[in-house]
Amino acid sequence: MKTLYTAKAHSEGGRLGHTRSDDGVIDLKITIPKVMGGPGAPGATTPEDLFAAGYAACFGSACDFMAKQMKVPVKKVAIDAQVAIGSLDGGGFGLAVLLQAMIEGVSEAEANRVVEAAHRICPYSNATRNNIRVDISVKAT
Repeated sequence: MKTLYTAKAHSEGGRLGHTRSDDGVIDLKITIPKVMGGPGAPGATTPEDLFAAGYAACFGSACDFMAKQMKVPVKKVAIDAQVAIGSLDGGGFGLAVLLQAMIEGVSEAEANRVVEAAHRICPYSNATRNNIRVDISVKAT
């Protein structure tokens, strides 16, 4: 892989701690949600929230890029991402992702072609492929 950019972050305290990017743009308190037995601290986020935000942004850009490459006249792309965490049958924990792509200005068939192509090139999709479940729904508007 030819490196184009390297993000850097520091975390202390794990899921009951703090994380900060090297440039200070991300500077967040991390918590365990109450539904997982944690305090669910106000004003704090979770690693899954951060992963969902990153995947949604990256996948949206991949859709925009592929629409241009394929000359599909997309007006707008919006991605909703859900990242679930749960216990695995064999022990430990795992993640599952649901991406909902809303593609404006094209037919359902064109929207599906763009999203399928984006899923092949998106770095998050490539990192998760064959590792965790990623389901994608597409809505053309």
